[in-house]
Amino acid sequence: MEHRQQWQIGMATALLAVVIGLAGCDNQRIAELEEGVATEADVRTKFGQPENIWDAPDGGRVFEYNRQPQGQKNYMITIGRDGKMSALRQVLTPENFAKVQPGMMMEDLRKLLGKPAKVTPYALKRETEWEWRWVQPPNSPMVFTATLNDDQRVVRSGSSPDRATEAN
Repeated sequence: MEHRQQWQIGMATALLAVVIGLAGCDNQRIAELEEGVATEADVRTKFGQPENIWDAPDGGRVFEYNRQPQGQKNYMITIGRDGKMSALRQVLTPENFAKVQPGMMMEDLRKLLGKPAKVTPYALKRETEWEWRWVQPPNSPMVFTATLNDDQRVVRSGSSPDRATEAN
């Protein structure tokens, strides 16, 4: 049993190192990109291929960069029609969660928060839960859950402490 516990501690330490490494890399990448100056090529050089690309209302595009499930952030980077970065936002925030309302379409939810960390279908209930891991300031690990019905519309949502993080 002692060997198994040592292995679990080793794995938890390795996972923590990866998460800290990702956070450190993102902070450096973000610091190197200036709104209104950085180009699409600069963004792709720093962040790589986006998870998804959405059309922005002003004719630009929004690049989705996810850090789920290992991380606790998702980024949306807006590239204007002029090819310059006009916004770089971490979207897993209480302000964005407050925008999630019953009746909201799945695609709008995805555009707002990015790819979830986990998707769990409940066939008998005819519902699917989407979960995002995030940090409530100053440093409380949380999970935001949106439940969608068969019509792919939000029926309820809310945040709770991240039990997986508490167990470690």
